[in-house]
Amino acid sequence: MAQHRFHKMHGLGNDFVIFDAREHDLSLTAEQVRALADRHLGIGCDQLIVMRAPSATGTADMAMQIFNHDGSEVSACGNATRCVVALAGHDVLIETGAGLLRGTLGDGAVTIDMGLPGLEWDTLPLAYPMDTAHLPVGWEDLTDPAAVSMGNPHVIFFVADGAAVDLERLGPLIEHDPLFPERVNVNVAQIADDGIHLRVWERGAGLTLACGTGACATAVAAIRRKLVTGPVQVHLPGGTLTIDWQPGGPVSMTGPTTHVFTGEIDI
Repeated sequence: MAQHRFHKMHGLGNDFVIFDAREHDLSLTAEQVRALADRHLGIGCDQLIVMRAPSATGTADMAMQIFNHDGSEVSACGNATRCVVALAGHDVLIETGAGLLRGTLGDGAVTIDMGLPGLEWDTLPLAYPMDTAHLPVGWEDLTDPAAVSMGNPHVIFFVADGAAVDLERLGPLIEHDPLFPERVNVNVAQIADDGIHLRVWERGAGLTLACGTGACATAVAAIRRKLVTGPVQVHLPGGTLTIDWQPGGPVSMTGPTTHVFTGEIDI
């Protein structure tokens, strides 16, 4: 049996199985990813991460491959990036499908420079041109959303009561709408005195306790609409992230990580 070592980590409850394949290559099929991510029959996670050697010498310290719970591969995951930096144990430049992301270790937290947000309709992408600050679309009571790409597509709804939204029902409906050719992450945000309260339906993963790119996208959308100013606290079911963004600049995300356990498995 070929045993593969893995780490189980989470960022605010958004949990990951992380394999280090920088020295020994590891190839995974979508079926294997789904089996490993299964919470009853596998290890269980929202996303599965493979740390790899960078594609070109000198461009980054490592590369990161990201798989959703359903086996699909995606370009970005903010909470997973923070966990990988914490696992590395030092500041690191990571090559992702969304570009190079720099992670910095702090006092009990990790800060990621998430790069510039994508604010153009074809960056997300959308099926046809429209103003991403105010999309002229809606699904039942969810109307007037914003759209932001953080290397993955997000649609953001600002509502009076985020807890009252039936996101388990509406999330899949919006995720698979033809307006979003690559599907979309669905964010429901409530502005409060202490910041933004956020729930996220992640494409390919469903409801999660936290979503780093969702927190970034929502903060950007709220700042664009002048609902808040940066830095802003984004409160998710699993905890709080600090997001900072000044228009025209990169997005910064800071939050804690937790190493749960290390194990070995025969894939």
